Amino acid sequence: MEAGEIEDLKGRVECSAVLEKAGFAIDIRESTLRAIKFRRGDDIIIVIHDGKGWFDPLSDAKGDVLSLIQHLAGISFKGALALAADLVGFTPQEPRWARPLRSRENTMSLAERWRVRRPPWRGSATWSYLRDIRGISEQVLRVAMDQNVLREGPHGSMWAAHVDEKGTVTGWEERGPDWRGFANGGAKTLFRLGALDGLRLLVTEAAIDAMSLASLEGFREESLYLSTGGGWSPATAASIHSLASRPGTQLVATTDANAQGEAFAVRLREIAVAAGCDWLRLKPPAEDWNDTLRMHGLHRRR
Repeated sequence: MEAGEIEDLKGRVECSAVLEKAGFAIDIRESTLRAIKFRRGDDIIIVIHDGKGWFDPLSDAKGDVLSLIQHLAGISFKGALALAADLVGFTPQEPRWARPLRSRENTMSLAERWRVRRPPWRGSATWSYLRDIRGISEQVLRVAMDQNVLREGPHGSMWAAHVDEKGTVTGWEERGPDWRGFANGGAKTLFRLGALDGLRLLVTEAAIDAMSLASLEGFREESLYLSTGGGWSPATAASIHSLASRPGTQLVATTDANAQGEAFAVRLREIAVAAGCDWLRLKPPAEDWNDTLRMHGLHRRR
């Protein structure tokens, strides 16, 4: 098969089709418009680039549709070509997204989009979502607003800022009753809440979980609650390493109690070793810290 024919074949077969045929299913809760998570037991594959790319969050494996077939089936490149050809014309199922409208925001810069959004206030839609549905304590919500890391998103959703070491907003996690995503055009660094100079670093996978853990602990002294936004970018790793390199730091892996959470915990331990700091694994009793918070019924009015 000529190079042009191979590129044409790759353009006609989506990674989602390969995964569906292999018995994977979409994890709606953990997916976004630009990164769709597929699960098959403990196996996880994230589909990106409008279905043309993929990566395994539990390893360094990634690539195009042909490398995905090789990764799953353990076959040669020639065999992958044959299997891909059999999938031409197969349309995989797609999640039904309830994405907020962004027509006006598409013409604004990242900084402008953040600036024009109001912080939550007591009784607002976002406040009610976080307090009444997610169970976040009012103490935590007040601190988050004082530290300027929350915004009212569309349709009662929440925007939780990711900032770099200079305090510049690089993007934000978006979460609501019917929507999960990340700022269009933004970059994941770290969501930061609590003692910004604290030496006890608790790293979660979502801002909701960081706020939930803070609610459970009541903001322990010298504790900085962090979220990677479910990703692991070079900027995220560099930010964690920079924080962990300070004398007397303890890096606490508070990631989810599942395969991905354990993989992230291993990466955090590697950072702790490289930075020369103390390391601890603190696993949520439920799958994540928000599930734990709601399971314990700790959404009292504070």
